[in-house]
Amino acid sequence: MSSGEVVNLVVGTLTGIVTSTAFVLALFLGFCIILGFPKLRPTIGRKSMVIKSLEEKVGQEGYVRYLPPDAPRGPVDALHAGQLK
Repeated sequence: MSSGEVVNLVVGTLTGIVTSTAFVLALFLGFCIILGFPKLRPTIGRKSMVIKSLEEKVGQEGYVRYLPPDAPRGPVDALHAGQLK
């Protein structure tokens, strides 16, 4: 095998690897971009199958409501494990 054949073999192998890697990367990025476009449209006030966040899904009911410090909390120990009789 001559040195010219070895060079052609190495160049061909590297060309194939680079080409296949570029193809898979372009395919992956293409799917990510195409499937990502529906997420860019506004969904507030519009019925859409795309949900951007959990907050958007649960709405106002999902917000945390803090109780005031003097609000009754109920029994501290529901099993009465620390109670002496």
